[in-house]
Amino acid sequence: MRNRRHRSRTVAALAAAAFLGTASLTACDAQGGNSSAPGPSAHSKPSPRPTPAWDTTPRSLVAIGDSITRGFDACSVLSDCPEASWATGTDAEVRSLATRLLGKRAASHSWNHAKTGARVADLTGQVERAVVERPELVTVMVGANDACRSTPAAMTPVARFRADFQAAMRTLRRSLPRAQVYVSSVPDLKRLWSQGRTNALGKQVWKLGICSAMLADPDDLGAEASERRESVQDRVVAYNDVLEEVCEKDRRCRYDGGAVFDYRFDGDQLSHWDWFHPSKNGQARLAELAYRQVTARKPPA
Repeated sequence: MRNRRHRSRTVAALAAAAFLGTASLTACDAQGGNSSAPGPSAHSKPSPRPTPAWDTTPRSLVAIGDSITRGFDACSVLSDCPEASWATGTDAEVRSLATRLLGKRAASHSWNHAKTGARVADLTGQVERAVVERPELVTVMVGANDACRSTPAAMTPVARFRADFQAAMRTLRRSLPRAQVYVSSVPDLKRLWSQGRTNALGKQVWKLGICSAMLADPDDLGAEASERRESVQDRVVAYNDVLEEVCEKDRRCRYDGGAVFDYRFDGDQLSHWDWFHPSKNGQARLAELAYRQVTARKPPA
């Protein structure tokens, strides 16, 4: 009798265990099938932060960069002409980005901290001055002077260019986490050489030392000179890759997609003082490109 009762208790325990196990399995199946979805598990990936909408109507603007943004040689020989700047100029012939965006408010709500001769290493200092204005949009055009050295060997190394641009962006974000940044590509310096070398006056000005790595001996089409120019061109392409890659990692930064690099400046759009920097006509084209992209809902493909 004791053995029979023991067996009965054992059978009952096994049956209960089987019932509980079946109930557990049924509950799991119901949760994954007919019931609502389970909550996030320890292995679930967090949802990515949504990209903030790009503001197509910023109410203030600061420009940083180099001689192009200062309007160098747009008005007179070997001198700045900030009133003709594509970014912040007041010249009616140019219709700068600031004028197109801000209208009459451009004079009091836009500032130009670019400097002729500036390289990417100078950008952090310009950012430190720019953030004081608390702009909603910062335009950046830099890199041409990093390539325009006395020789290709003197060009800024790509790794150094990346580190300096990242440092400038970090400085900007510490003070202006919500400001939008519009980054222009470095112009195609080889195409500018190709256009300017047809003008005798321009070639005389080039002898003063403008972008010697590209412009020295402009009529020399030999292998060595061609290799020199090609190395400068390759470096410009690499700089543009850096600008794009660093900008892509910032949720409020928009790269121009190579628009400035791809633009085919003609003789009327180059300064008739040096046949290398943009004329007022060329500055107007830069302003038009920038306005089109700053006011676009989506960045260039």
